[in-house]
Amino acid sequence: MTRPNVLLIVTDHWSAHLLGSAGHPAIQTPVLDQLARNGVRFTNAYSEHPVCLPARRSLMTGTSARRHGDRSFQPQLEMPADLPTLAQTFRNAGYQAQAVGKIHVYPQRDRIGFDDVLLDDEGRTLYGTTDDYEIYLGEAGYLGRQYDHGMSNNTYAWRPWHLPEETHPTNWATRMTALAIKRRDPTRPSLWYCGYRHPHPPLVPLQSYIDLYRDIEIDEPFGGAWAEDRAALPYNAQATQARGDALNAQQALAARRAFYALCTHIDHQVGSLIGTLRDEGVLNDTIVLFTTDHGDMLGNHGMWAKQVFYEPSCHIPMILMGVADDQRVGFQRQDDRLVCLRDVMPTLLDLCGIPIPQQVEGLSMLGDAQRKTLYGEFGEGPHASRMLRRGGHKLIWYPCGNRFQLFDLGDDPQELHDRAGDASLAAVQAELTRTLLGEIYGSDEVWMKDGALVGEPGRTFVAGPNRSISATRGRQWPVSPANDTGFMQFYPESK
Repeated sequence: MTRPNVLLIVTDHWSAHLLGSAGHPAIQTPVLDQLARNGVRFTNAYSEHPVCLPARRSLMTGTSARRHGDRSFQPQLEMPADLPTLAQTFRNAGYQAQAVGKIHVYPQRDRIGFDDVLLDDEGRTLYGTTDDYEIYLGEAGYLGRQYDHGMSNNTYAWRPWHLPEETHPTNWATRMTALAIKRRDPTRPSLWYCGYRHPHPPLVPLQSYIDLYRDIEIDEPFGGAWAEDRAALPYNAQATQARGDALNAQQALAARRAFYALCTHIDHQVGSLIGTLRDEGVLNDTIVLFTTDHGDMLGNHGMWAKQVFYEPSCHIPMILMGVADDQRVGFQRQDDRLVCLRDVMPTLLDLCGIPIPQQVEGLSMLGDAQRKTLYGEFGEGPHASRMLRRGGHKLIWYPCGNRFQLFDLGDDPQELHDRAGDASLAAVQAELTRTLLGEIYGSDEVWMKDGALVGEPGRTFVAGPNRSISATRGRQWPVSPANDTGFMQFYPESK
């Protein structure tokens, strides 16, 4: 084989610290820990836009939101036609390219360059599409029943999976990816993409994985003193805390246990995929990369879900295993360079000897060029936030209220101490702020005046009614009509 195969595994909501190899005290990830020992774990990997759609656009095009056009979650925005995708670039180089699971694009059946996509779009029938996982459930005798558990895709109540184990979406995605591996054309190299929908809520782990954690002490959420007074927080941070108002301490720990159970289930299924590659005789010729779109606050600093630039939300796992004896990737390595999702595409192309399209803004994670600063952005309007990471320092700016936070991650990896305004870091804050000014574009320009960041007046977040229970899905059969009123409200607010 002249070029290696590639297996790209992408989960949803998985924070960087949720790995045994990262030193987590409770989570069980034996396969991913071994994968890291077989290659390299990038310890400073970030989701530059920590929400599903913008993050996945960066992953699939190798570009930032400034180039691909979405920093705020636009569910009906198509992929820019002038940007070559990861899949199309591999196909142009002679690869066969198969995707399974969650890719989260619009229209849902857009293959974004893959030869074929077996789609799990989490039952988003509001767009008028029935995905392949729902078709599978129907053929298995469970038509329309994937949400009979009643759990929401965006809240943190939980219960065990309600159907037989083999029907769980994690198992389905694994089986379909393994089948794609087995059905490959042996005369051509392959790109396989496996998109697991979990550990993103709904929190519906298999009972066997809940049982696995029964005797493991779950770590409690951590929080800094700066996060204790909600009224003093920036507006978007207030809203992110409000997501957990329905949970008491016991329920928060139970949610974390269910979340970890979903992670371990995925970990074991990744082992099944590695075993399939081995059985097929192609493991030594296959590159494996494991990552996610963003993390989850999981109650840390009193916050839940994503869309903020604190570490549990934006710091992500990035594990790369090369082909056998690949000296560039190596093994038992940790690499602390600053990397992000737009670096995945050029890294994989680099390893496969495929020219990187000129539109790609990311860097190969194995190249000599390394970034000194990483800029991240989420949202427009009052919920917006911007981030700069340089060295061990991270600056977060909330335009609403013109609020800054500064963390020294070298000394304080859990961000327990906000150092904004600290005289000993005044020069650092000033330099990062000057750099941030250079990143401002588009609608952000209204937050500048006379060359300085001024933001907009602050607000207080007051939670309002959540009639859809954070977009809980209902019975999937008969298929519901397309529904333009069914979009997710991330922050239900009192008007």
